[in-house]
Amino acid sequence: MNVKHFIEDKLLIFEVIDEIDHHQVERIRERADYEIQRLMPKKVIFDFKGVRFMDSAGIGFILGRYKTVNVYGGVIEIINVSKKIKRVFDMSGISKIIEINNIENNLKQIS
Repeated sequence: MNVKHFIEDKLLIFEVIDEIDHHQVERIRERADYEIQRLMPKKVIFDFKGVRFMDSAGIGFILGRYKTVNVYGGVIEIINVSKKIKRVFDMSGISKIIEINNIENNLKQIS
């Protein structure tokens, strides 16, 4: 997982490139929690461009980070989700509490 941090904007971006399943989620969670607790960002963006599969462990991962970031007064946004994963977010209710934007598709429509 690649991590970008912008101090001026208190913005933390995670580029998730793995499958988010019960085998991978612990490693991803440890890295995300470390960076969130260290930096206490006002906004955390999870870029799902490289994610093609996510199971219920991924839902738990996102909800856990939502709660952690919320404690620091921050917000979470998820970008570049595939249709398949967007459906998982919709069915789980995550899309009702976390902003989900598909930036890649929006850029294609503009050009």
